Amino acid sequence: MNKQKQKKFNAQAEIIKALAHPTRLFIVYELAEGERCVCEFTEMVGVDTSTISKHLSLLKNAGIVDVEKRGTSMFYSLKMPC
Repeated sequence: MNKQKQKKFNAQAEIIKALAHPTRLFIVYELAEGERCVCEFTEMVGVDTSTISKHLSLLKNAGIVDVEKRGTSMFYSLKMPC
């Protein structure tokens, strides 16, 4: 396999790994409906803010979500419509 294909498959594997958790899948499905604040996810999922932030950080690093800071709140949206 050449380096270009390897790079492509590595990027795809990172996306698949990022989605391979029930909470992260839930987050993606919710974001498909529209932008959400971290505080909304903590209430919906029933875990603390740091846990949700870790999940969202992983999704962001994989290129799946975007983040925008407004005041002290962080708002997330899907970067990839699919």
